[in-house]
Amino acid sequence: MNEMLIRLRKVFNDSRESQTLIAQKLGVTSAYIWKILNKDNVSPRKLFIDSVCKQFNINENWLRTGQGDMYNIPLDDTAIAASNILENEDVPFYDTIKRIIQIYEKLDSDAQDVINKEIEDFLESAKKK
Repeated sequence: MNEMLIRLRKVFNDSRESQTLIAQKLGVTSAYIWKILNKDNVSPRKLFIDSVCKQFNINENWLRTGQGDMYNIPLDDTAIAASNILENEDVPFYDTIKRIIQIYEKLDSDAQDVINKEIEDFLESAKKK
């Protein structure tokens, strides 16, 4: 049996949603969802897989190969902003931020605490201005 179909079935079963609702979310027919859940000869297309991953927050690598975490880890706004900066080398202070992170990680916890306190004080001061 196709291992990816087993994982797709897990996604749909774990969602606890009806076949009709799953079909609506994915833009397919209920009959197609039924086929995935009950037949072993279905080969979903990339567009369908992409839609499943997006709608159910599924890690595509896990869905296709079984490797990695089932779910994508949601990022908060700060993590998204940091990721955007660190993925874009055109940001003017990209190298500075990267270097700060690299140095910070090498510091012992006491030194990190000092830096954390200084940054908190700086941010409080900046708020007042």
